Amino acid sequence: MSTLVITGTGTEIGKTVTTAAVAAVAVAAGRSVAVLKPAQTGVRADERGDADEVARLAGGVTTCELARYPEPLAPATAARRAGMPPVRPHEVAEAAAKLAVEHDLVLVEGAGGLLVRFDDEDGTLADAARLLAAPVLVVAPAGLGTLNATELTARELRRLGLDLRGVVIGSWPESADLASRCNLADLPAVAGAPLLGALPAGAGAYAPAEFRAGAPGWLAPGLGGTWSAEEFTSTHAP
Repeated sequence: MSTLVITGTGTEIGKTVTTAAVAAVAVAAGRSVAVLKPAQTGVRADERGDADEVARLAGGVTTCELARYPEPLAPATAARRAGMPPVRPHEVAEAAAKLAVEHDLVLVEGAGGLLVRFDDEDGTLADAARLLAAPVLVVAPAGLGTLNATELTARELRRLGLDLRGVVIGSWPESADLASRCNLADLPAVAGAPLLGALPAGAGAYAPAEFRAGAPGWLAPGLGGTWSAEEFTSTHAP
């Protein structure tokens, strides 16, 4: 796996922190890592973006951003309102392929969910993943409502012939409610793919050294970590 596309079931669910954890584990294993953010929205030119945050937490990664739009909107809408060129799926694929030449692992972090539009021709992150023939990791929230959104995302990935590598819970609460605990068993069932990790709520606020030390324990071996879905689910089962 030289390229991994990371998407989510929505916004503000832990995609960037999950990307950072995957990157941190890979860097610790001695792999060279690049993080590609095709379209960063809602951030000024002088502010830190998602790729910068991954670099801060994971350390030792190459970052690449194809476009930045000031308003916190879907990339196609943000580009149109800013009067700026949109990012197109083939540009994402080309950038990732170039990074893959010089890096062991390229992480492509999308904006919002799988089908958020990049351009005025309905190009999406899914189109970029198809061009790359890259597996997709889905980041999902823990609680009530996550099953429907996760299953819809998984169904669309299968319809498009894309490889759903697994699901990661982007923010596991310190005191999980009943729905969250039940979802540990239900998420892999509705996704038809394994649960590959659970990041603790607030992990993005950890100091970089603490984050890097903790990352292997938040991700399953399929992502280079030591986390066990079976043990975690058994521990938190209702």
